[in-house]
Amino acid sequence: MEVEEFDFELPEQLIAQTPLKDRTASRLLALNKSTGEIKDEHFPDILNYLKEGDCLVLNDTRVLPARLYGMKADTGAKIEVLLLKQLDGDKWETLVKPAKRIKEGTEIIFGEGLLKAKCTKELEHGGREIELIYEGILHEVLDNLGEMPLPPYIKEQLDDKERYQTVFAKNRGSAAAPTAGLHFTEELLEKVREKGVHIAMVTLHVGLGTFRPVSVDKIEEHEMHAEFYQMSAETAQLLQKVKKNGSRIIAVGTTSARTLETIMKEHGQFCETSGWTSIFIYPGFEFKGLDALLTNFHLPKSTLVMLVSALAGKEHVMNAYRHAVNEQYRFFSFGDAMFISDWK
Repeated sequence: MEVEEFDFELPEQLIAQTPLKDRTASRLLALNKSTGEIKDEHFPDILNYLKEGDCLVLNDTRVLPARLYGMKADTGAKIEVLLLKQLDGDKWETLVKPAKRIKEGTEIIFGEGLLKAKCTKELEHGGREIELIYEGILHEVLDNLGEMPLPPYIKEQLDDKERYQTVFAKNRGSAAAPTAGLHFTEELLEKVREKGVHIAMVTLHVGLGTFRPVSVDKIEEHEMHAEFYQMSAETAQLLQKVKKNGSRIIAVGTTSARTLETIMKEHGQFCETSGWTSIFIYPGFEFKGLDALLTNFHLPKSTLVMLVSALAGKEHVMNAYRHAVNEQYRFFSFGDAMFISDWK
């Protein structure tokens, strides 16, 4: 299957640069995955598509303020460091700019010495393994010094760090937000519960591989970066019960979707588990965990568009995306949402 098949025309002005003041004020495109029928809604209308007994699966990962600006200890040259993955203790895999200035043994100073880093290993593509040196609690140091690692297509500064966190974000570790969850407020989640809909949590720490362009021509040759996931016994039991009752499991975001499908693929049922997943979902994939998906609008030719196409069919999805462009929907992380399910 060719990557070009997942391309579409996207005017730059449709890329949302800032979040809406009210999280629930975004629009919602409802797509019937069987018929391809489209309805233009507003996000709170999601309640009309949920039924008693359904289960929403949310990703409770919390984004680290992982972009740090510092300088080389010896020359004072400006250096940008993006923390990607905690390896062992205070050792991290990072992306560094400009990478050519950072060799093994180089020291970097952040915030007048509140945080220091020493390069312990050079990796490929601008990657560096570094060891952090600080006093106190690292998360507090990062909250003080770090910036949110917004995706490369967002050029505006974020006034409020919490707008790039979901209201249910709990487990720190992501390099990016699970953006489908950004549309929910506590009040809307309460209305979901009042309707008799279950809410379950999983964790998947989103890596920057999410934004990595597909650089091969045939999608079967693309390799995904591995991301850490976790499912509790409580969530597993609830999902097993929902499935047994014949109700729907609705993944909120592609990260929740990939967690559910990874666990079903590896264990054949939902269970308490954790690990690393590099699952790549594209048309031809057989879904065994989820029945419906709530997601944002994704980049052309991205693995996320391929995942959505696997669920609803490429023709239906490409048609829905053309409709979204024509109707001036807002795209990507701070944009509008899409609900993919069957309805009668």
